Amino acid sequence: MTSEAVCLTLIAARQLRDELFDYLSEQTDLVPGFTASDAAGHGANVRLQSPEERVKGHADQVLVRIVLPNAAAERLLERLKVSFAGTNLVYWVMPVADFGIIE
Repeated sequence: MTSEAVCLTLIAARQLRDELFDYLSEQTDLVPGFTASDAAGHGANVRLQSPEERVKGHADQVLVRIVLPNAAAERLLERLKVSFAGTNLVYWVMPVADFGIIE
């Protein structure tokens, strides 16, 4: 395991928004903060759960990005896999070349 920074991206059904945000906010030992935005899911593996989504042709989703050390991302993913089992939470991890705050 390495302490290199990564960006953990999560995609969840919009119905999980509040639950996911609350959960991430409680993981203070791993999650320094996160950025979220609304997203529209497309593709064969995307579940259109409501009549509105079927009419629109896309799933209403939330996209969350967290920049954190790789080891913390691995631990957070272990927790998410238990706490959000069966929810079709999509994730990926990408290296971050640089990260900072311009004040």
